[in-house]
This record gives sequence, structure tokens and C-alpha cells, in this order.
Amino acid sequence: MPACSNRHPAVSDSGFDRPLFPLGNVVATPGALEMLKSLNHSPLDYLFRHWHGDWGNLDSEDQKANQAGLRFGYRLLSSYQIDESHRLWIITEADRAATTLLLPEEY
Repeated sequence: MPACSNRHPAVSDSGFDRPLFPLGNVVATPGALEMLKSLNHSPLDYLFRHWHGDWGNLDSEDQKANQAGLRFGYRLLSSYQIDESHRLWIITEADRAATTLLLPEEY
């Protein structure tokens, strides 16, 4: 079965081409930072993916919402499955004033 890609067209097979939107002020919850630190993951890796349209593990409805968000200035969501029991969300607000890294249970 072919792999399904949640990547935006700005993300090429060889890497990331360009940022797609302003991030605004970048903040993270203590829970998200602690989880990433405990698993030895950098928040910057996930933030970079989000900024360049690699939305992670989203269903088709959320992918379509992000496409509309890019076009019309709505909220953008990425969801990354870190391991079998940890997930990270990144949300950029519609006005692009802020981007937040958080755990789903902190929403």
C-alpha cells in the first residue's frame, strides 16, 4: 500500500523548501517541553515541520482545514505521534500572533 503523505506541496521530497506562514510568538506548555525533553526530542524539529507544512498525523478533514487555513487565514494544527504513547500538538492562531506547542490533553 502506498504511504500517505500529509505534507504540503511546499515540502519537497528532498526536504523543506520554504516557510508557509508567520509563526508569531512561539510558546510551549511545560507539559509539552517536559515530554519532549524526557524523550530526548527537540521542539525545534517539530516546529520546523509545522512551519513548512508537514502536519504530522492528521486525518483528511484536518488536512483540508489546514489547506483552507493557509489560504484564508484560519487556525493551523499539526499533530505528531512521538511514540506509541506520546503525541504533540502545534497550533498557530488564525491571526498568526502565536504558535503553541502543547499536549492534546492540555487543549
